[in-house]
Amino acid sequence: MQDNQNNAPRNEDKGGPKFNYFWIYGVIALILIGLNFFWPSSTVKSIDRNKLEKIIRANDLEKIVIINKEKAEIYIKKDSTEKADYKKDIPKPSMALPSAGPHFTHNIGNDEVFENRIYQLQDEIRKEEGKENFNITITNERRVDWVGGILSWVLPLLILVAVWIFIMRRVGGGAGPGSQIFNIGRSKATLFDKDGKVTVTFKDVAGLDEAKEEVMEVVDFLKNPKKYTALGGKIPKGVLLVGSPGTGKTLLAKAVAGEAAVPFFSISGSDFVEMFVGVGASRVRDLFRQAREKAPCIIFIDEIDAIGRARGRNAMQGNDERENTLNQLLVEMDGFSTDKGVIIIAATNRPDILDTALLRPGRFDRQISIDKPDLVGREQIFKVHLKPLKISGDVDAHKLAAQTPGFAGAEIANVCNEAALIAARKGKKFIDMKDFDDAVDRVIGGLEKKNKLISPEEKKVIAYHEAGHAVCGWFLEYAMPLVKVTIVPRGVAALGYAQYLPKEQHITTVEQINDQLCMTLGGRAAESICFNRISTGAQSDLDYVTRMAYSMVTYYGMNEKVGNVSFYGMMNEGAFMKPYSEETATLIDDESRKIIEAQYERAKEILKERRNELELIANELLSKEVLHKDDLERIIGKRPFDETVIETEAPQTTEEHVEETDANETV
Repeated sequence: MQDNQNNAPRNEDKGGPKFNYFWIYGVIALILIGLNFFWPSSTVKSIDRNKLEKIIRANDLEKIVIINKEKAEIYIKKDSTEKADYKKDIPKPSMALPSAGPHFTHNIGNDEVFENRIYQLQDEIRKEEGKENFNITITNERRVDWVGGILSWVLPLLILVAVWIFIMRRVGGGAGPGSQIFNIGRSKATLFDKDGKVTVTFKDVAGLDEAKEEVMEVVDFLKNPKKYTALGGKIPKGVLLVGSPGTGKTLLAKAVAGEAAVPFFSISGSDFVEMFVGVGASRVRDLFRQAREKAPCIIFIDEIDAIGRARGRNAMQGNDERENTLNQLLVEMDGFSTDKGVIIIAATNRPDILDTALLRPGRFDRQISIDKPDLVGREQIFKVHLKPLKISGDVDAHKLAAQTPGFAGAEIANVCNEAALIAARKGKKFIDMKDFDDAVDRVIGGLEKKNKLISPEEKKVIAYHEAGHAVCGWFLEYAMPLVKVTIVPRGVAALGYAQYLPKEQHITTVEQINDQLCMTLGGRAAESICFNRISTGAQSDLDYVTRMAYSMVTYYGMNEKVGNVSFYGMMNEGAFMKPYSEETATLIDDESRKIIEAQYERAKEILKERRNELELIANELLSKEVLHKDDLERIIGKRPFDETVIETEAPQTTEEHVEETDANETV
């Protein structure tokens, strides 16, 4: 952001901290307070009237100086300062008392006859001791306390100024002079110029090859526009990065900032929105004004859905300030004042709620979808995150990628960090494959509950439940291959789980969904067969099968009676209305329930036929608690429908509990 009128970048972009002028105010206040409290009066001891009379009678008094008829300074003769009565009480000469001489103070107050009493005491001593030449020297002085006067005027003024500056800075929402209330309409964008601090480049972005090519073309256009304009091409105005959270949208934008040799403005969509009317639109205008001065340049708006939400979709929750901000952004991107050389890159994970005017060609000419990485992409991401780690020779990025289907880049980074923490907790010098296996379980299922009390009866039910998942998945042709099954408690409510390895595919058939539903219901079917009762342990299984059954009927058109219709888009558009009649709703409920019941009965038939395998796996789980694919092959033989799937060496079975995921949930 540019904080002053000269549009200079913020001070942090120049590489040095900004001097805080509050230090000057603080030092001045401390000096004044110190002068007021630690000047001579605080280092000189006060004496009472009896002590004063004793000094006078001992002939140790040199003189008395009365200050403003309020205080008397009692000076002692230099020859008398070595006496024990004075030596410990009289301060030595210092910066506070450079040459005043050794003395005490005596408060006179409103005593108007103080001098007369001293002279009466002088006469008494002359008569009693016969000292006619005994004299007491008394002088009066008028002194002005400059320090106290300055402090009484300046300190309150400094406090008022400091409070005023503090309030202005808080209202302005920033720390610099340009962030005060008078500059509230200025853009909050951070400017990264050629000497910026962005160190991320395209080398640090893995698994997004297609997206990098699209964005790199924009960067290349800014560096060498003649290469494209020679063929009649025009510079693209906007690039919208669309993807799930954690897929690398912001990382890709940082790489653009690191690669581009042009100024780069970075701002969040929420930075435009304020409670004051017109502030958002003002900040948009100021941002593009700064961008025009730096053109050619790039503007990156993260989470653009904060201001780009569709207008008029819900009139009851309308926000005029947000709509004004969006209108101003639309005008700046493609209005009468169209800018050349200013490219906007925006990121969002909610493209469905963006205004259609924002998405049309001419504003965001390109929409780049950033999906979760496939096997090759995950392997590349793992290699990037493994570089700074101290790993052992058995760590294989390919195997790790195969064990983490559906993981986004942020989740892979979390796995690597968790593996490092686990290895450090165990006192290892290097991170091995076992640590990564534990880290994957930790990310999927949560923290292992080592001290969770589970009765033997409950543990047996959990073992048969998970064995039911394993057996059904093992003998179903289109079910996902099993990786691991465990009964170790983990996470908030996870008592065990069976983990599978999804295939890298983009479409799913009816047969695959049915086999997946059957495998998911295998846990409850095993409880019913082996114990003649069911438990609450299948809650997450039932949530999944219900959601999938209704999706088959209402979204995917996979039911003969309902037909080849999909209510997905219509249900999204209609906020409070079902896009079908009550009769159709009843039919949907009936057909969804039939799908679930059919697969439940199918699971029962498989488990009755494979009762021996079910017992073997359940007993082995009760003994070892964690079983991997090779363990199941040893117990019940190889899976009949195994294809040439990506081989992943499962972690060796140990009695140390490996971590798991949602209770009784297939992953």
